[in-house]
Amino acid sequence: MKGPSEEIVSQVNDQNATSVHQGKAVSRLDGLEIPEVTWYKHPGLRKLYLMMPILFLGSTTNGYDGSLLNGLQTMDPWEEYFDYPSGSRLGLFTAIQNIGGVCALFFSSYAADLLGRRGGITLGVIILLVGTVIQVVPSVNSSMFVGGRFLVGLGSNLSQGSAPLLIMELAYPQHRGKLTTMYNTLWYVGAIIAAWTTFGTVKYSTDASWRVPVGVQAAMPVVQVALVWFLPESPRWLCSKDKPEKAFQVLVKYHANGDENSKFVQQEFQEIQHTIKMEKMNSNQGWLVFLKTPGNRKRLMLIALTSFFSQCSGNGLVSYYIHDILESVGVESSYNQTLINGCLQIWSFLVAILFSAFLVDKLGRKKLFMIAGVGMLITFSIWTGCSAVYAQNGNKSAGSAVIAMIFLFYGVAGFAWPGLTVSYCAEILPFNIRAKGLAINFALTALASVFNQYVNPIGLDHLAWKFYFVYIAILVLECLCIWFLYIETRGPTLEEIALLFDKDKANVAGKDIVEKKVGLSVAHVESVENV
Repeated sequence: MKGPSEEIVSQVNDQNATSVHQGKAVSRLDGLEIPEVTWYKHPGLRKLYLMMPILFLGSTTNGYDGSLLNGLQTMDPWEEYFDYPSGSRLGLFTAIQNIGGVCALFFSSYAADLLGRRGGITLGVIILLVGTVIQVVPSVNSSMFVGGRFLVGLGSNLSQGSAPLLIMELAYPQHRGKLTTMYNTLWYVGAIIAAWTTFGTVKYSTDASWRVPVGVQAAMPVVQVALVWFLPESPRWLCSKDKPEKAFQVLVKYHANGDENSKFVQQEFQEIQHTIKMEKMNSNQGWLVFLKTPGNRKRLMLIALTSFFSQCSGNGLVSYYIHDILESVGVESSYNQTLINGCLQIWSFLVAILFSAFLVDKLGRKKLFMIAGVGMLITFSIWTGCSAVYAQNGNKSAGSAVIAMIFLFYGVAGFAWPGLTVSYCAEILPFNIRAKGLAINFALTALASVFNQYVNPIGLDHLAWKFYFVYIAILVLECLCIWFLYIETRGPTLEEIALLFDKDKANVAGKDIVEKKVGLSVAHVESVENV
């Protein structure tokens, strides 16, 4: 005898079966109406969201790892131990972590799709921990340190290939934008911890000055791997693995407080189950699927642009070479450099949380990208001008103005970066290619970082402040791309976003529902037919 949930699942499967005629899937769903709820007054969501920080640790760990070497370069014991790395050798020390991140492209989507979102996180964290241990063993040398950083980058991106997916696929539709945007803004929490850990040990005269910060990078992954299995698995992943009863129970428990008769959860489950079945029938699951339809080509282009702009908008200069930037305007003390770096990370986190995470559903994604792009262009241009004045006559006021412009630059950047880097790329992807698309996002982001880490020191050495004009040109291009190419995704559910890209070929409900939700008329929905 079937239980209540099994009967509901069976009814949905019957409905899905009737939507298939002569090998073609036909959508019979109405647009999903989402009841507005206050999460902290909703027992199911309250329990779910209080566990979300376990997943946020993936971004925080990445922020720590990505910022750590910035602080280590200000430490004399680290410089001495590794024989004062410079030039291409320093570039390798810096870039190898992102090279590891690029290599994760070949594994992260398969880990997320085969092992589940929690399994993918666990695999990545274990590899990351191995890399950390290699960097702090007493006998560590340059080759071991580089190898350890490679594993840290590989493990971090394997973990990140699953963590934001699980957040997005567990979140109540009303809260998806805030939660997924918040994920990547918490990168700055890791950067803050790294900056202030190195600040706390910068005066040590022994190898403990750098071994302690390197060892601390294991703390957050240990917490994550210990607690991640207390979270539920993604209901969308469970549906894709023909486990609809388990998927339905996850939705019932967290989105409906255990009420199996909730009409919203029944419709939500029906939309998820129906869409995934249609995607399985109509979609090629290989990597070439990104090139086969106008909608997927548009998605791939937006992922590539977002990945590149997230790293190559001038922010990479400070992220990896703040030591050189500050020295160029007269700040030479290690103490002052680490202090400025620590304050900058706190400032960047506060503006990213306040602007991108809390405004993403009020202003929309495209408007936040545009505010950030124009704001960065203005502040970076002033930054360049002040750097030129300091270089020509040593004016201390101009040097101070550069530091002020760096803080203002990160203030306006916080409207979109890094919060939307992951959330926008993930939500424009349908389930069947979401893990692969996010893997491409992380790989291209890492490649852009490698470009930064190798090109920036060469440019700064040969051109000094004149090198900044390269980034002014990139920022102009960024603003144009955002204005003409980016698509607003505020409003629809994850399943319904497909209509903005695939139009009447999408595997979900009618076009008019989504247009109403995003506040667009038919004439203003961006065309992707010629991409």
